Amino acid sequence: MSFEEYAALARQLAEQRRTGERDAAAESERRRGLHAAVDYLHQRLTAQGHRLDQLGRAINVDQPATAPASGVGQPGAGAAPGPSAGAGWPASTAGTGSTGDSTAGFGPPAAPGSGDGGPAGAAGVPGRADVGAYSQLPVGDARLALPTAVSPAGVGVPAQRATAVDPTVELELARRLADEADRHGQQAELLAQRPALLPTWSPLARAVAVYSASGAAAGVLVLTLVLASGVGLVDGFTLGAWICAGLPAVAFFGGYLVLGRWGRPAMVVGTPPRYLPLGFLICFLLVPMAYCGYLLLVRGLR
Repeated sequence: MSFEEYAALARQLAEQRRTGERDAAAESERRRGLHAAVDYLHQRLTAQGHRLDQLGRAINVDQPATAPASGVGQPGAGAAPGPSAGAGWPASTAGTGSTGDSTAGFGPPAAPGSGDGGPAGAAGVPGRADVGAYSQLPVGDARLALPTAVSPAGVGVPAQRATAVDPTVELELARRLADEADRHGQQAELLAQRPALLPTWSPLARAVAVYSASGAAAGVLVLTLVLASGVGLVDGFTLGAWICAGLPAVAFFGGYLVLGRWGRPAMVVGTPPRYLPLGFLICFLLVPMAYCGYLLLVRGLR
């Protein structure tokens, strides 16, 4: 080989080395970017979890208890009787999950842990009637045997490998789901900041409506007392006391309690206003006005 050929080969090797270094640097940069994206998503998901806990406490919803997985960590979970031969399974596979006896049609004795609640592995999968889950091989060829997955037809086929996933695609999908979760969380917060009573109304309009409704209900009671007084069931002093003080106070405190119970948002900073002077004025004016209106109506009809 001539010197020029050696020089060309050396240049080629140097170029391949530089290409490998560039690829390694790019791969390292990509891995750092993936790790940074994973850390960022972890922080976002942690913050979302805390916010969801706050929302759950605001609406008095506790976290559901995590139920233990079926058959994991439970005593006797693996001792359940296996499928019977009369249910369409081969006779040699009856009782595969209950005992590890060699007389159940398996050939060699079962491995420890196959009948005491532990996983039986591929040996517990129903196979053909004339053989076990693994075919019997000579001692010298046992090392070369590969585990097989049993198809529904009973024919042993090699187990499929898991499909490789692209971490970039998975991270992008996780980021989109986190964005969707943020959007729904913001909507939930907006709904939690609205009270159950007249949610689209302003606090002032809500308070006016509640106190007015309470005063109107008290006005109906005033009319009832007036009718009772007309038939002699209530005397004049009692009627005047209820009209001037009793029923207005009842209407005021009723509206106050209604605003505190149904007019308070689930999530609110501080105490929402209840407009006490306005409610007092409405209730203590509306009830006597209802009585005066009744008197004017009666005199007008006469």
